[in-house]
Amino acid sequence: MGRHSSHSISPHRRSNRDRVREGTDRDRESRTEYREEDRKRYRSRSRDRDEVKKDYTSSRRDKDSSKHNERDRSFSRDRDKKRRKRDKSEERKARKAEKKRIKEEEEARQIAELSVYSATDNPFHDVNLGQQFRWHKKNEKERKQGLSLAEAQRKDAIRKQEAKEELERLNKRRAEREVEQRLREEEEMRMQRLQESAQMSDWLSKEGDFQLEQERSRAAIRIKEKRAKAVDFLALNLKYVTLDDDSEDEEEDAGLEIDLDEPYNILDNLNNEQVEELHDDIERYMTLEQNDTNINFWTNMMVVCKDRLDSIKSGQRMGIEAAKVVENDIAALLSGKTYNELASLQRQIQNKLTSGEPVDTDYWEALLKKILVWKAKANLKSLHEVVVRNRLEQLRKRQRDEALLAQEELLAGVAKTASSGPVPIPEPTVTLEPETALIEPYDRSMSPTLIDITKLPTEERQIDIFTVDEDRRALMKLRRTVAASRFVPKLTQPEPETQDEEAIASGADMASEALYRAEAERELDEEEELFNMEENIANPTSYNWEDKYRPRKPRYFNRVHTGYEWNKYNQTHYDTDNPPPKVVQGYKFNVFYPDLIDKSKAPTYKIVKEPGNDETVLLLFSAGPPYEDIAFRIVNREWEFSHKRGFRSSFDRGCLSLWFNFRRNFYRK
Repeated sequence: MGRHSSHSISPHRRSNRDRVREGTDRDRESRTEYREEDRKRYRSRSRDRDEVKKDYTSSRRDKDSSKHNERDRSFSRDRDKKRRKRDKSEERKARKAEKKRIKEEEEARQIAELSVYSATDNPFHDVNLGQQFRWHKKNEKERKQGLSLAEAQRKDAIRKQEAKEELERLNKRRAEREVEQRLREEEEMRMQRLQESAQMSDWLSKEGDFQLEQERSRAAIRIKEKRAKAVDFLALNLKYVTLDDDSEDEEEDAGLEIDLDEPYNILDNLNNEQVEELHDDIERYMTLEQNDTNINFWTNMMVVCKDRLDSIKSGQRMGIEAAKVVENDIAALLSGKTYNELASLQRQIQNKLTSGEPVDTDYWEALLKKILVWKAKANLKSLHEVVVRNRLEQLRKRQRDEALLAQEELLAGVAKTASSGPVPIPEPTVTLEPETALIEPYDRSMSPTLIDITKLPTEERQIDIFTVDEDRRALMKLRRTVAASRFVPKLTQPEPETQDEEAIASGADMASEALYRAEAERELDEEEELFNMEENIANPTSYNWEDKYRPRKPRYFNRVHTGYEWNKYNQTHYDTDNPPPKVVQGYKFNVFYPDLIDKSKAPTYKIVKEPGNDETVLLLFSAGPPYEDIAFRIVNREWEFSHKRGFRSSFDRGCLSLWFNFRRNFYRK
């Protein structure tokens, strides 16, 4: 009962307790709110303090950075001043530039070495590729051998020094080899140049020998064809100076039938122009000759030739008669003397001129020059005697060979006759010629009419008058001179004056001239072009009539016909807008011979093929006197000889017309 009373609470007491508890809860909530406000207030104050501190720090930092920048600028200015002072030294600049260059090269080398591969990507699978190589196994082996680090480094230094010295020796040896190689190449080039110069000199000497042989061959050909010059007979003299037993060609025997006189006598029948031509020919032979005997011969001939030119000039200056008188006096004094006598006389004249005595200096100097000429003639005469003996020996040798050949032929004929039996001998028949020939009686009309001297002008009356006997004696003297001389020069005909076209037309065949004018004035067709390119004949022929007529080239007016060939290939690859190249399809030759001597013989043409040339041939036109042969180069193709195809070959009124087209081949499947 008592326990129950103690545990039971009255309603009034429960309400008080609840009021206390509610008050406590309110106090706790208020204290919690107050704490929250205090925290917020603290946070705001700490935030403000942080912002103030941050502002202060930033302001201090800005001040410090500005001060630091200012200090840096002042320091940089001082440093620039010091640098500018140091840069005044050029040597220091050079050293810096060199160091910088070396550093850049080293960096470039390292970059080049490492730029290709990386530590993660390389064919060696080496992750330490970018690091410096260290031989760990060698170092470990050296440690096992008891070598300290200092000894190993010293050993590596010695090895590096030896390798460096070996590299220097190798570089030095290589430089020496390069120098030796360069010297060897220079020596080889020098030897090659020497060989080339020796070979060139040999070629030049051979070229001179070749030119000399050509000159001698041309001289032999001109002598054989009866159109020799004066120098050809002089070259014929030298041909027999020495006997050559091995020479048995026909060209070596050329000129044996010609009687040769002393070489200097050939100048007696030459005029001024011919003597000058002979002088030039002798100079050409002197430049080509290598034999001392031949050079001596041409030198003596040059002395005589120059004396002849001086005589001609003195005759023009003094007069022919006065010069001839002086020549005769000197010839009478020096003729008949030997070489030794002339040499003795030359020494006497030289002593007289150097003695200081009063003498006629001009006369004795002129005589001294003539002695030199006569000495040259004496040398030529002695050489000519050797030539005559050698030629006689050559003639005897040829006669012996011919006699042996004839004897062999005679014995062969006798043996053949004896084997075939006796042959009846026919009786000789004698024909009697009339003792007297028919002589036409003389008539006065055969002689020219007499001229009355009183009717002649004054200039013609002063001409010397010769009687018939005097004229005959002068003519016989000239004939004996010509018969005695071995060389008679061909008289040079004066060059005809160039005439205009009208004058030529008046003297030529008028019909042929009209044909030429008509052909020249005719307009060309669309597919025709002029073809007037004459070709030089390689081996021109000599004409027997050139002594009587002056050879000349005929006139011509030619055309070439060109066009397109529309074969299968050209039809495939070309058209009318883009045509194929034109080809030659034919020719039209018109060669004019208005002054042909024998008009009954028409000119001819022939095709001359050249060996090694299948593309073209020569079309050669030949006629009689006075026209030379003429040739044109044409395409080597087959001709079309049908008149329906345009072929024409005629000679009418002095015009040779040769028209032809080439054959066209048509192929059918």
